[in-house]
Amino acid sequence: MIEVNELTKRYGRRTAVRTAVDRLTFTVRPGAVTGFLGPNGAGKSTTLRLVLGLNDPTTGSVTVDGRPFRGRPRGLRHVGALLDAGDVHGGRSGRAHLRALARSNRIPAARVEEVLEEVGLGRAAGRRIGGYSLGMKQRLGIAGALLGDPPVLLFDEPLNGLDPEGVLWVRGLFRRLAAEGRTVFVSSHMMAEMEHTADRLVVIGRGRLIADEGLAEFSARNATTSVTVRSPELPLLAEALRTEGADVQLHEPQSAIVTGLPAERIGELALRHGVVLGELTTRTSSLETAFMSLTADSVEYPAAEHPAGEPR
Repeated sequence: MIEVNELTKRYGRRTAVRTAVDRLTFTVRPGAVTGFLGPNGAGKSTTLRLVLGLNDPTTGSVTVDGRPFRGRPRGLRHVGALLDAGDVHGGRSGRAHLRALARSNRIPAARVEEVLEEVGLGRAAGRRIGGYSLGMKQRLGIAGALLGDPPVLLFDEPLNGLDPEGVLWVRGLFRRLAAEGRTVFVSSHMMAEMEHTADRLVVIGRGRLIADEGLAEFSARNATTSVTVRSPELPLLAEALRTEGADVQLHEPQSAIVTGLPAERIGELALRHGVVLGELTTRTSSLETAFMSLTADSVEYPAAEHPAGEPR
């Protein structure tokens, strides 16, 4: 289990102080895949480095299974982590890289071959890492995280560079690890991927906590449902819908987006008022849309919007 309590990290001095993590408090429990979400620059990687003791917090604390991780000998037996798949010696082979990690953590050499096969790098293990693709480096990084068979696993953007088969494999791996009772914490800026991977979500923006809840609760609270209505007698129907408390947004002379009433009720009102319907379609916003809306104020470098046809 990972417990984060009022965790804060600031960089710089006096007028140049930058707060990367701002009083974060959350718990990552075993037996589930917890997605760690936020826009680029939200403080996710800094938080993971604080969990691993690679950086010291300005204030607050973070523990892994009840104690700071930095004080644990042979760390790979306690926590496996993938932070940067490219941060490896390119002149070494994949096998040599893992053997060095195994020796420094007193892990049997036989375990190296096991994880190489598990991640699909058995045939490429003798090749130099410098010749690996990004997807292969990601697999090697995952192998390193699994090497000590740890109860706690952290992954920072683990899907970068993976092909569709690799993405499906990683999803299955995370779910298997969680089913074994491990703590699995996966950082990403892609809500669409976490929708297929995570059981719980911790969402941050500009270093602050935005949401900490189950995926189903997040979906119910943030995804919105609307109904597209098309009718040649739309003004009459719109008045009836507003009387019922619905919000009606006209975007074409005969078309509107309605929220606040289900399609069944809209259809009943149309029948009661003798209004002919050309379309009545329920649409639910994606979790990606909900996530982007929720974190819109936390994007570090928002792109400017330009009207169609306007010079960029």
